Amino acid sequence: MHPDLLYQLSLTMVPNIGPVQAKILLQHCEAEEIFHAKKSFLEKIEGIGPVRADSIKKFDGFYRAEDEIKFIEKYRIKPLFLTDEAYPKRLLNCYDSPTLLYYRGDADLNAPKIIAIIGTRSHTDYAKQATEKIIKELAGLNVAVISGLAYGVDAIAHKAALKNNLPTVGVLAHGLDHIYPPEHTHLAKEMVKNNGGLLTEFRSNTKPDKHNFPTRNRIVAGMSDATLVIETGLKGGSMITAELANGYNKDVFALPGKITDAKSAGCNFLIKNNKAILLTDAQEIIDVMGWEEKKNRKNEKKNQRELFIELTADEKIIVDILKEKASVPIDEINSKSGLSSSAVAGAILNLELQSVVLSLPGKLYRLA
Repeated sequence: MHPDLLYQLSLTMVPNIGPVQAKILLQHCEAEEIFHAKKSFLEKIEGIGPVRADSIKKFDGFYRAEDEIKFIEKYRIKPLFLTDEAYPKRLLNCYDSPTLLYYRGDADLNAPKIIAIIGTRSHTDYAKQATEKIIKELAGLNVAVISGLAYGVDAIAHKAALKNNLPTVGVLAHGLDHIYPPEHTHLAKEMVKNNGGLLTEFRSNTKPDKHNFPTRNRIVAGMSDATLVIETGLKGGSMITAELANGYNKDVFALPGKITDAKSAGCNFLIKNNKAILLTDAQEIIDVMGWEEKKNRKNEKKNQRELFIELTADEKIIVDILKEKASVPIDEINSKSGLSSSAVAGAILNLELQSVVLSLPGKLYRLA
């Protein structure tokens, strides 16, 4: 175990210090140094102040951290601290990224392609068939599948990933000392056994209380490149996850359903309000995310285009924005560019004519 683990664990136990405050503190010093620092130093850090500094100096729960280390060692759990190499790097772009994660498994949490597949617990046959079809279509691309190990769509996604030999990780709303729901214990074991894994922010003996699930959902959204909502009502965990993914500037896809079906109302709402891209098959995910290698486009041709096309100032601004993500909505381009909407429209049109930019469904754009 890392010699600093005692202090890293302890940092997650300090009252009034959540992931955001921990991230601020770690910008100034290492975990151990935080506990040895003077109160006067800590309280001057913006976002900490006297109350939180006092909580750090009065912390006396190191024995609980020592107990957790014994649990980690006994069950060969991998603790992943914010600064560790194996920590899911995509989460670092989230302002509230977990300070410490507990992991069992072999799946690469920094795999090149990761998708979250989520949905209602009380799914329909339509949801089951669609989930299995989409995952089967993604099988050849070695995409890692993330979900919450819950009843319904989550479990279907994990099982379909296993069937198609894709790594799949369940993000839990409780500690690794048990599995919830207990009916998924065998599924969880199969996931760990077959190059998948179980991941959680919660220490051992943490029960799956209701308020833990939204906290868990931010990890599902944050560590994935894209989130696919298969089936959901207007309220519930899937809608929370979709909103979080949008907040993290992640791509969100949703499977449309009948307008009379309450279980598809959430998906239809996301699509209608441009919060998700309407999805009918996996190829749309592949195209939007740029996951398929273009066999007929040689690197030489791409390099030649980049060398000889002269961009205007406005076009260069837009190209730089599109370099940040696999695809970008027009609203985000407008807000980030600082240009008028007519200037953006004109520049994008010129870029499309020069085959520099591609237009995608849902008013999205990406580099060609």
